[in-house]
Amino acid sequence: MAEEILYLTELLGLRVYDLKRRVLGRVRDAVLVPVVHPVRVDRFLIGGGYAWVAVGHDQIESISLDGIYLKDEQLTPYHGDEYTLRLVRDLLDQQIIDAGGRKVVRVTDVTFEIRQELGHDVLHVLEVDIGVRSIFRRLAQGWVPRRLIRILQRRIPPNSISWNLVNILEPDPQRRLRLNISMTALEKMHPADLADIVEELGPEDREAIFEAIDTETAAETLSEMEPDMQAQIIESLETEKAADILEEMDPDEAADVLGELEDETSEEILEEMEGEPKADVEELLEYDEDTAGGMMNTEFVAVHADATVADALDALRQNPDLVDTVNTLFVTDIDGRLKAALPVARVFLARPATRLGDLIHEEEEVIRVNAAEHGDRVVELFDKYNLLTLPVVDEEGRLAGVVTADDIISILRQK
Repeated sequence: MAEEILYLTELLGLRVYDLKRRVLGRVRDAVLVPVVHPVRVDRFLIGGGYAWVAVGHDQIESISLDGIYLKDEQLTPYHGDEYTLRLVRDLLDQQIIDAGGRKVVRVTDVTFEIRQELGHDVLHVLEVDIGVRSIFRRLAQGWVPRRLIRILQRRIPPNSISWNLVNILEPDPQRRLRLNISMTALEKMHPADLADIVEELGPEDREAIFEAIDTETAAETLSEMEPDMQAQIIESLETEKAADILEEMDPDEAADVLGELEDETSEEILEEMEGEPKADVEELLEYDEDTAGGMMNTEFVAVHADATVADALDALRQNPDLVDTVNTLFVTDIDGRLKAALPVARVFLARPATRLGDLIHEEEEVIRVNAAEHGDRVVELFDKYNLLTLPVVDEEGRLAGVVTADDIISILRQK
């Protein structure tokens, strides 16, 4: 392996020599300042405990496995700040997310490239190592000569991630800001994939992601997670942030999350929620979770029987959030009582001036369920009639909500 490469495990313990080739100490850590340079090691730390001494990158003449030789030996005490990243303390053995698709992995070493800059050597972070080769390299340090380790490791395939593909998460929110991380790559992931990643992380790292990604992505991701995990994440967030996320979720899903929380926490979040989402969720919370009312969603499209196809299409346009999922248009009378359930395709194919009442086939029975019906009965109806949607009505027959096939799938998965 070329001498232009150096590993963090090799850097640690490397001797630092002054101008007279005397040993000043050994390297204990290396520091990046991402806001100054995203990949260049800014300084090296010598010493230990509370007596850290810093060697700046511009004070170094050369770097190799033989040691670090200085061209300027004026050392200064090290004082950390919020913009620095110490590779041993803050990166080694930490969990990371590879936005390229490796999901959650753990850093076992770091690969540097030795470069020439203004006539002297500097280190640039090239990759983070996550495989067996880097584990072997760490275990062998101090027991086997460094150059022999490099020869022996050739038998082991490398496994690393380019530094520019890695999103680093630090538990402390203030320290996390030091890296100026963009969450764009995570936000572009499918919510189910992002949910898988988040579930593998520790509580503090989960909170870090949900604080950083946009509210809509957070809501979609939370919807893909198990109820107990949903509750843990919502409880970890600030009340206002939690309320914003729940407002973006389907009302039935938001009500399920609140139902998993302590009453006091649930009430605090509800108070922060606003407008129609809050009203819908409060309505759903009145039902027992094992009933049709507790399973239903209040987001649906209903049109009066005397309305035309053009009116129905206009109603669909007014609900753009439902366009990708709605497959049934519900027809009601003037009092909101359910009269029929029309497939959206039938409505699309009809002429704009056609009355919706004329599209209803008298022989078609509208399968419905009362809001107080037990959840097991709801599942039975979906299974028996191969339903995609099941309207839920109140005691007067007024349309109260809809249970959808994906709700049933979630229920069956939990069982």
